[in-house]
Amino acid sequence: MEGSAAKLETDLTKFSSLSSEMKPVRRARAVFLKRLLKNRTAILGCILLSAIILTAIFAPYLAPYNPIRQNLDEALQMPSGKHLLGTDEFGRDILSRIIYGSRISLSVAVAGVVLALVIGVPLGLMAGYCGTLVDNLIMRSTDVLLAFPGLLLAIAITAALGVGLIPVCIAVSIVSVPAYVRLMRASVLVTKELDFVQAARVLGATGMRILVKHILPNSWTPIIVQASLNSATAILTVSGLSFLGLGAQPPTPEWGAMLSTGRAYLRIAPQIATFPGIAIMIAVLGLNLVGDGLRDALDVRMKL
Repeated sequence: MEGSAAKLETDLTKFSSLSSEMKPVRRARAVFLKRLLKNRTAILGCILLSAIILTAIFAPYLAPYNPIRQNLDEALQMPSGKHLLGTDEFGRDILSRIIYGSRISLSVAVAGVVLALVIGVPLGLMAGYCGTLVDNLIMRSTDVLLAFPGLLLAIAITAALGVGLIPVCIAVSIVSVPAYVRLMRASVLVTKELDFVQAARVLGATGMRILVKHILPNSWTPIIVQASLNSATAILTVSGLSFLGLGAQPPTPEWGAMLSTGRAYLRIAPQIATFPGIAIMIAVLGLNLVGDGLRDALDVRMKL
């Protein structure tokens, strides 16, 4: 019985210590949510972004028509009760194509941002934590990428890899990598000099453990904000490449490609270009508002 009581006392001590450690985390989450919910523009951005994401997920149930089925008898119709946003030059329903286009634009943009994170964050960690040689090698390489305008570099990469959505995804990721490398490096340079990191080093923690357990969790704030803002830029890049004919190919419903097709019919059927352009604007606006809200909510200098 004495052994059981001692074991129970030990377990209670561990639980109480774990609870005390979790309190600051819970408090930080509560503060973050309170700041985010007080930001009306961030709430608006979340609503717009949630609507687009739900539209992409439930596209087969929301689209009234097949997005690639042609009906030349109904070509170039203005918005009506049968076709709420009208039809294009092949009689395809524009609303259905915009709904399905949200899947392509969001998936390619998000995949490009995730790939950029996978590449840029480890490089930034190594550049900030390792010695001068590794830092110079990584940062000079990113400077080379930054020397080119983003869209021009994406066009060059896509032209070299070939036309299609996969080359567009790779181009978006390569264009986005330098921003994550520089942000993570700057965060690491500040964080690695803090007391808790120095204490872990004195206690004999390995460099990998310090990076993964101490530096990385405390360097995510600017990366999260950058990722949300960069997603908006990625959507513009994907749409721009498709507009130039380097991305999605006909008859794939993609917002940039639809916008490009609509240029030839601006006088007689402006809806072909107008509504895809509005869809791009809403998606970019929503992501930018969410990014601004996250930046304000995660900034410790902001007052409640």
